[in-house]
Amino acid sequence: MKHTRIGTAAATALLLALTAACSAGSGTSGSGGTGGASGGGSGDTSLTVGLVAEPVSLDFTTKDGAAIPQALLDNVYETLVAVDQQGKITPSLAKSWTVSEDGKTYTFDLVDNAKFSNGQPFTAKDAVFSINRVKSDWTVSLKAAMDVVKDAKALSDTRLQVTLSQPSNNWLYRMSTRVGAMMTEKAVPDLATKPVGTGPFVFEQWRRGDSISFKANPAYWGTKPFFQQVTLKYFKDPTALNNALLTKTIDVIGTVQAPESLAQFQGNDAYEIVEGTTNGEVLLSFNNGKAPFNDLKVRQAARYAIDHKALMDTCWAGHGTLAGSMVPPTDPWYEDLTGLFPHDLAKAKALLAQTNAAASPVRLRIPSLPYAVSCGQVVKSQLEQAGFKVALDQLEFPAVWLSTVFTDADYDMSIVAHVEPRDLPTVFGDPKYYTRYDNKQLQADLRAADSGTPEEQVTLMKKAAKELSEDAAGDVLFILPNLMVAEKGITGLPKNAITESFELAGLARS
Repeated sequence: MKHTRIGTAAATALLLALTAACSAGSGTSGSGGTGGASGGGSGDTSLTVGLVAEPVSLDFTTKDGAAIPQALLDNVYETLVAVDQQGKITPSLAKSWTVSEDGKTYTFDLVDNAKFSNGQPFTAKDAVFSINRVKSDWTVSLKAAMDVVKDAKALSDTRLQVTLSQPSNNWLYRMSTRVGAMMTEKAVPDLATKPVGTGPFVFEQWRRGDSISFKANPAYWGTKPFFQQVTLKYFKDPTALNNALLTKTIDVIGTVQAPESLAQFQGNDAYEIVEGTTNGEVLLSFNNGKAPFNDLKVRQAARYAIDHKALMDTCWAGHGTLAGSMVPPTDPWYEDLTGLFPHDLAKAKALLAQTNAAASPVRLRIPSLPYAVSCGQVVKSQLEQAGFKVALDQLEFPAVWLSTVFTDADYDMSIVAHVEPRDLPTVFGDPKYYTRYDNKQLQADLRAADSGTPEEQVTLMKKAAKELSEDAAGDVLFILPNLMVAEKGITGLPKNAITESFELAGLARS
């Protein structure tokens, strides 16, 4: 039986939550217009969004980091398919597609009126180039999502055929992420500074350390965006971010970094507060590749030592979700696993006493991001109550943390929010990833989940999540909430943030 999926182009915006594990930047000089400063009102077509994690480059093919697709995906770059707020795959540059009976061949019918911002028409040849380039030239770990592709070819300008080496439940979903970004070969030499895509916005300028600005794409093939000028303005200090909204320097706080500060906006008719969930797992990561966290008892002791409810209440004002695993509630294979490691100080002390881990300090190396700094102090205190000695080390983010922890794995523990969708296989399925977790059974289960039926995928992913939790491979402290505050009248703000992008085209001003 042949399966067909047809639908309308993806509509509403999804906002990438927060400050990610792997955020990144670099850039050019430019302006940073202030939407709020222009006074608001339905005739004001400029918008400024306040964010925290600034990219280190604009090239996500060679730089890991959630901040790059947060800014560029769905705004400058588009994908063949998109994901809606319920996690359903919907059309984008591909208006429909079919899947062969054996699950290996995908045939996409593409829109016929999309153009890159350099004026070049988008065709199936560009899709073939983009897919093949992930395999040949991308250097980031996420490129592995394209390994299953055996062949991609253009059947015509508007028809693309992709053949997989084996069935993959994961592949089409990954095509909605940065891995599926459609690019033109002519723009590749300047990816880090001048991204060119088919999206509703055109990259304009970058003021390093300050802002990135876009203008509406006058030749956009889809529904034209309301805002003609958008600026993403970056703040390292949560108070400065809040003050920027209060003083009308920005129109939207895209990532609230001090949840206790929401009180100053509550009950004020000038502002709207949006609260939902994300797929951002705040992970207390262990370096499983070396002592002391290559010892199961040490990892278990650390998990029992953490009082997750008290931690979330203290460092994130009670906002968020306790999950107990690397699976957020919006994923199909979510299960509440908080009961596997309830707070038990006596058990933590007993386990630690069976090891030599308490003899020397463990290095908790955290990024200089508000949630990590706030939660780091609580984690340190709770671990020390169980008998750990903890040396807390704050590293400048993104550059120093990415180099020291993410790339070199020079750490014992860290705290970072992993916001990439469905990222359990990425974080724990690759022994070369910074967690250095090598579990052959888990890897086999992940492969089987990807190649099995959709029902088998759910069953096996639940099994993998439980395996990880029981093995204490890391400790998910909580799932970040989607917390935004906006000037009254900004519409289209999503309740949940479960993709990599902060999609701007769905926003408007009433």
